[in-house]
Amino acid sequence: MADDGTSALPSASPHPATDAPAEPLPDRDQFIDFVRAFSLLVVVAWHWVFTIIIWKPDGPHASNPIGFTRGLFIATWLFQVMPLFFFVGGYAHTEAWEAGREKGRFRTTLGFAWKRAGQLARPALALAFGWWLIGSIGVALYELDGVPRAVRLILSPLWFILVYLLLIALFPVTHWLHERYGALVLVWGVGLAVLLDVARFSHDVAWAGWANMIVIWATCHQLGYFWEDLVRVGRRVAWGMMWGGLFALAGLVGSKIYPGSMVGVPGEKFSNMAPPTICILALLLFQAGVALLVRPWVLERLRTSERWARTNEVINRFSLPLFLFHSTGMALWAAFGWFVLHNEQVREPTVWWWLGRPFAFIGPLVLTLPIIFLLGRQYVKKPRPKAPSAPVAAA
Repeated sequence: MADDGTSALPSASPHPATDAPAEPLPDRDQFIDFVRAFSLLVVVAWHWVFTIIIWKPDGPHASNPIGFTRGLFIATWLFQVMPLFFFVGGYAHTEAWEAGREKGRFRTTLGFAWKRAGQLARPALALAFGWWLIGSIGVALYELDGVPRAVRLILSPLWFILVYLLLIALFPVTHWLHERYGALVLVWGVGLAVLLDVARFSHDVAWAGWANMIVIWATCHQLGYFWEDLVRVGRRVAWGMMWGGLFALAGLVGSKIYPGSMVGVPGEKFSNMAPPTICILALLLFQAGVALLVRPWVLERLRTSERWARTNEVINRFSLPLFLFHSTGMALWAAFGWFVLHNEQVREPTVWWWLGRPFAFIGPLVLTLPIIFLLGRQYVKKPRPKAPSAPVAAA
């Protein structure tokens, strides 16, 4: 933290009902692991359950039911969790850096960023190369139509890893800015994001949108550096963040300048995600406030329920290979449906499509698990040593 006072967030006035002081932070905040596990499951489940694949002459195209179902865009305000993931990632990186420095593993933030990036880049590059090779063979030997687009669609979730790698690469700079200027960096980030949106939409500056790809996600990441401060200042600040973010999001969407959905919807004038708009920062504020509010309840469940604790640990251990291979499992399930079950192509959701959503989760999961076993075991994290503690009651 900065020692000049600029990084300290203002505490709310004491209040027995809404501002009870938070408990001392443990050595490792289990709630951060829970948020990462929850975010990962939401992303994977969203891709599996709510993606509609439409085959066109040039190959498969992805759609979703939001554009066909009135009011469904509201669901994306809860389940578009990328801002939340980058937010907790900011805290996770500072925690890992400080722990590694204390143990003598890292001397500089640059060395930390290099090692951290390598751990993530290697499996992502291996997956991308593998599918590029398969696609090239399919085109060269069998002249299969639509293969290049199919490969791009399977690899499209890797955009998240590319952005995450960028944030890791910027860690030496963003961490220094945090130490030197504290909360001012957040003000600069939000202000610059607003100015870039103005340039993009009011003055037709095309590159401004892609500049916001860096500014907005970096600001989400930067807020994570304040996690411990946000936990300590009490629930009144969390309520303020939640309501402030929700009102800002409703105002931006209600202005008709920005689409209501926080994911791309075919037919919309543009997407709030590609590249991101300031709606994503409002969404971050809302979701971060909700996370802080539910944290005490979730921690209680993690501490008193062996089932919750074990599930949280398993999902975090398998998080990287599950994310890497979930779109491969989804592609295999789609191929099985078309070529074996002879399913009819669906262009928009029907009653039968909605009734089949459980199978849209179970099928890709069954096909993804063997891929993880064969190709992704080396990316599964080792179990964390359990600290001595009182016996945990079963849920």
